[in-house]
Amino acid sequence: MATLSMLSEVQPASSRTKNSKLRERRSYPRAHGCYKQQSGWQQVLRRFPRGGGTLYDLEFLTDPKGRRVAAFGSSAGYCGAALALLTYSHQLLNPSQPLPSVSAYPNQAALISAIRSSLSAALPLASQPPRILVIGALGRCGSGAVRLCRDVGVPDTDIIQWDLAETSRGGPFPEIVEDADIFVNCVYLGNDPIPPFVTKPQLEQAGREGKRRLSVVCDVSCDPTSPNNPVRIYDTWTSFSKPTVNVEHDEGEKKGPPLSVIAIDHLPSLLPREASEDFCRDLLPSLLLLDRRHEAPVWVRAEKLFREKVRSLDEEGEEEGGGGEKGEVNGTH
Repeated sequence: MATLSMLSEVQPASSRTKNSKLRERRSYPRAHGCYKQQSGWQQVLRRFPRGGGTLYDLEFLTDPKGRRVAAFGSSAGYCGAALALLTYSHQLLNPSQPLPSVSAYPNQAALISAIRSSLSAALPLASQPPRILVIGALGRCGSGAVRLCRDVGVPDTDIIQWDLAETSRGGPFPEIVEDADIFVNCVYLGNDPIPPFVTKPQLEQAGREGKRRLSVVCDVSCDPTSPNNPVRIYDTWTSFSKPTVNVEHDEGEKKGPPLSVIAIDHLPSLLPREASEDFCRDLLPSLLLLDRRHEAPVWVRAEKLFREKVRSLDEEGEEEGGGGEKGEVNGTH
């Protein structure tokens, strides 16, 4: 039987693809970032059957209804909306400068205080209060984003909450560009393609017509290399040291507001205390069953999924080698 190892950190695919012949002889319960066709996923996953190990991916521990038993989604949405509002305020106060580096807050109260302070300074410079559009508002992540907005005093009338009912018609959606100052994408990226929510040509046309209101996008799903990414206006990740990236697009002479994208794949780290406490509370019941993982349903389902993913490697017949950059870790489901 393979040895069981417990590793707490999350490693993106690229950090584990440099030697495609490595073997994983142990079994790991961890978030490994290779079940959703992230760059380099084949090379990472092949190491387990090659060495006789098993991956129990914490991103895919589910209850009988298929819902994740533990996820950072709520914290990710909360922190993503927080950075979006801080970026919005910074744009008003410093229109020619990107948001400077950010660091973790000691607790939720400190984060709320910082946002309220920044909004208080910036809103007198705005022509109207900010409107925030959250897609995926009924899920863990989206609920977290909505909760942050309410916690800092944004009225419900300025929080546009979308979910499947609103997006089922398929994008791109003009409401994102023309009706909202901030767009927070909290949609879980699965294996099925999603029509784009927003595109560069859409931004450029709205800008030329003087209709673009959107100035901040926080893509909590944060998987720009995924073929299913519905936010197709950027192609790289950001970080706490450089939280935003500007979207370069041609609007002609009618320049709209600056447009910044936040694409940080470890958003819950902004509130490490609360995020860790919430995740541990949800994961603990399953961890207590780990010594019975061959019979406990939550672990049996995880191993079954691992076997299915390994079989898909053989079916696809992918060549080994290569590698990508990152795997999804925010956990938006």
